[in-house]
Amino acid sequence: MNQVQYNPIGIIHSPFKELHGMPIQPVGAEGVKGEIILNKEYEEGLKDLDGFSHIILIYHFHMCNGHSLKVKPFLDTVKRGIFATRAPKRPNPIGISVVKLDKVEGNVIHISNVDILDGTPLLDIKPYIPHFNTCNDEEVSIGWFDDKHHEAKDKKSDKRFVD
Repeated sequence: MNQVQYNPIGIIHSPFKELHGMPIQPVGAEGVKGEIILNKEYEEGLKDLDGFSHIILIYHFHMCNGHSLKVKPFLDTVKRGIFATRAPKRPNPIGISVVKLDKVEGNVIHISNVDILDGTPLLDIKPYIPHFNTCNDEEVSIGWFDDKHHEAKDKKSDKRFVD
């Protein structure tokens, strides 16, 4: 298998019309409202989603061209391997965000804590279930983020990952 192709299932809308100055993670976008316009043919798939408080959005970083195996992430001044970062300039420019689900109206999903550029193509939605993502019985280490993750709330994007 040499090629994998995905088609967007909808478009994510947010107040962020440009990358510069936008939050770099949902923790820095607390209260920022947005919406998803899901393609009508997928509306039936939203059944029961409104029972969840948060959802995982999987989307395409449509403003990134090419990739870099080493990048200087927003929270650091040192170049890091792309797979040790959440930077967008990836071999497959796929992003993920956990956002608050406010309500579902037809094919429109109202969300909060949005750190995503307006017009971003949505690839998939999954319910966020914290019980599936915790490692209570294991020690978790977060590598070079250990002394930097607290800075994500106030850090804003710039154009470092756009050609």
